[in-house]
Amino acid sequence: MKVRESGMPAENIWQSFFKPGQILGLLGLDERVADAVDFGCGYGTFTIPAALKVRGMVYSFDIDPQMIDATRKKALRRRLKNIRLHLCDFMSDGTGLPDASADYAMLYNILHAKEPARLLSEAFRILRPGGTAGIMHWNYDPKTPRGPPMNIRPRPEQCAQWAESAGFIIVKRHISLPPYHYGIVAQKGDNKCRLS
Repeated sequence: MKVRESGMPAENIWQSFFKPGQILGLLGLDERVADAVDFGCGYGTFTIPAALKVRGMVYSFDIDPQMIDATRKKALRRRLKNIRLHLCDFMSDGTGLPDASADYAMLYNILHAKEPARLLSEAFRILRPGGTAGIMHWNYDPKTPRGPPMNIRPRPEQCAQWAESAGFIIVKRHISLPPYHYGIVAQKGDNKCRLS
């Protein structure tokens, strides 16, 4: 099941919206992370920089074979051997990863899905205790140059509420990611494990 309004613009346009390395850092993905999961890797915008940061593997999922192929080509060019690409319908079928097998989950521009709670529950399941979910989405502003229609675009407080309902602790409730995005950092585990 494709995410509603999941069509990707041309890659050069898409890439112009992000500073991936900076965003990953602000959303808690750094060298302390062993294994990460990218839900909806697209062009590899975040998969590739994440693979350069983590100590272990980046497991990247997408339902679109063209997106998997684009990410694969970038990984080959960079000679990255710590990326595992999965062409599958993770929205309906989950990731297939074992319970508590990752340290970080990238939920970037995807929580406008029909069942965001289901996706967040899958992220919670695969994260180890103390693991982090980085959430990023388009600002709730109709003037952004892309993004899902306003009637399905989640507000930051909705994303935080959905994450808490899935069992996450919100560590950072609202991070401005100019020019068009916001972020939330959530964690699986007790209050003693919060990021600083």
